[in-house]
Amino acid sequence: MTLPTHPHGKTIHDVSEVLRGFEDLAYIADRGLATVVFLLTKLGTPILIEGHTGLGKTEVAKVLASFLGAPLIRLQCYEGLDVNSAVYEWNYQKQLLAIKLQERDDDGKSPSIAEKERFIFGPDFLLERPLLKAVRAETISPVLLIDEVDRADEAFEAFLLELLSDFQISIPELGTIRAKHPPYVVLTSNRSRELSEALKRRCLYHWIDYPSVEKELKIVSVRLPEIEHELSRQVVGFVQALRGLNLSRSPGIAETLDWAQSLAALGAHTLDRDAVEATLGCLSKDVGDTARIRNAGIENILSQVT
Repeated sequence: MTLPTHPHGKTIHDVSEVLRGFEDLAYIADRGLATVVFLLTKLGTPILIEGHTGLGKTEVAKVLASFLGAPLIRLQCYEGLDVNSAVYEWNYQKQLLAIKLQERDDDGKSPSIAEKERFIFGPDFLLERPLLKAVRAETISPVLLIDEVDRADEAFEAFLLELLSDFQISIPELGTIRAKHPPYVVLTSNRSRELSEALKRRCLYHWIDYPSVEKELKIVSVRLPEIEHELSRQVVGFVQALRGLNLSRSPGIAETLDWAQSLAALGAHTLDRDAVEATLGCLSKDVGDTARIRNAGIENILSQVT
């Protein structure tokens, strides 16, 4: 595999530099995550990050791009994603117009079908989508985020294998396009389905779990330094307690940050029942989960954290 080059980007020397750099950009990473990110930049091996929603998987790629000074190219996966949306498609309107304009050449002769095809299936008529854009990067290795790859179907997952193995894309009309500066690839998955072994073998793997109380407090203090410490402590304690309930979707770090900001915007300095009830929609996005939280007793949870 050709290793990535980044002539105008940042060179990372060790794992500690990743930890410090990410924290400077308000992302608190553990050593395991920092290690796979470091290996991505050193070896060029894609990384697959799995975990529950709202725990900062997508943010890893965004922060890495900022840290390296590299462009971020994002492909958001969904059911039914195909090559036209992910890799390339031809500009059919421009092709039709070009055919009309080229009906006759200077000698008054009509171009042959082969001549027309060579003309309209050229680079000028190619619309780059995220994967092709990442492969054709001219000056620096971009960070390619393939977000929620588990949402795409198995056929598209199989298509990714060529890209992740050789950083090349085959276009029938143009041939094989190989990357001059292979991208740093970050794939994320919420485990809505099991990914293939072939895809996993091509990646380094990291699982992001719910943070400890101490880590979550640090995340809140770094991301939201304006939030009072006592409110942050109570917010984190309440969210940690909710994760111990049998919810269909436990709140992630994203919900913790949203809730803390909402409470501060409402002028709250500490938690009470009224404040929790008024903002419960920041934590629970499911009517069943909301009922479970109320059945567990908001005041009981508050008594544990206040």
